[in-house]
Amino acid sequence: MSTSVSTQAATQPNILEVNNIEVIYDHVILVLKGVSLVVPEGGIVALLGANGAGKSTTLKAISNLLRSERGEVTKGSIEFEGKRIEAQTANELVRRGCIQVMEGRHCFGHLTVEENLLTGAFTRRDGNAAIKRDIEMVYNYFPRLRERRTSLAGYTSGGEQQMTAIGRALMSRPKMILLDEPSMGLAPQLQEEIFEIIKKLNEQEGVSFLLAEQNTNIALRYATYGYILESGRIVMDGAAKDLRENEDVKEFYLGVGGEGRRSFKNVKHYKRRKRWLA
Repeated sequence: MSTSVSTQAATQPNILEVNNIEVIYDHVILVLKGVSLVVPEGGIVALLGANGAGKSTTLKAISNLLRSERGEVTKGSIEFEGKRIEAQTANELVRRGCIQVMEGRHCFGHLTVEENLLTGAFTRRDGNAAIKRDIEMVYNYFPRLRERRTSLAGYTSGGEQQMTAIGRALMSRPKMILLDEPSMGLAPQLQEEIFEIIKKLNEQEGVSFLLAEQNTNIALRYATYGYILESGRIVMDGAAKDLRENEDVKEFYLGVGGEGRRSFKNVKHYKRRKRWLA
């Protein structure tokens, strides 16, 4: 079982702590089983795993978006900046500084790129001048959006829509962004461009990130820490550089030295059994 919550918390303050949560859909389907993770202030943490492992459900549990899908957190706790947030609405959480960028980008296709960005500021009360400054900030990070500011978002490319979705989240002045599959459907060059911008936002704006990604290779190059999910459980976690060098991760998640992807859970069980028999 992972001990990362205690070890990371001892070294630096955490903006997010997820403690042993379970998530059930429709009062009967158990999707997450005892998931624990932390995101340190100013960190980039990767949540890795195959499709269906429970990554999106974990993010939705944190951002309080489960109710719309008949899901609920039935055990454990979630703390943002040291305070429990399970009872808060998604809007309240955005106002506190935690926002999710959903898988599939979800731009408002009938609005222009700039109108999409402005919708991200709907919770703010600091005036038009501050919002205009932040629009310029977004355009400085995403120069392509400045060029497409008057284009309907539905007619922009997949990469531009992902930039718009991240830029819209930035307009809420977040302390932490939950990013669900930011590289999905993008060409490798665009994936690198998106992750480079995430790195800049982290370093220059101090935004913490929790990234749910199937693309383990690129996620572990930009994250500082990673968790691997399988079938709703954390099966491994560690510093990103250590996960990149781990032989099992190389074989089962980075495609190095394996004969096709098998369950990492089964490998761990097999190795434990061998040590016990020895």
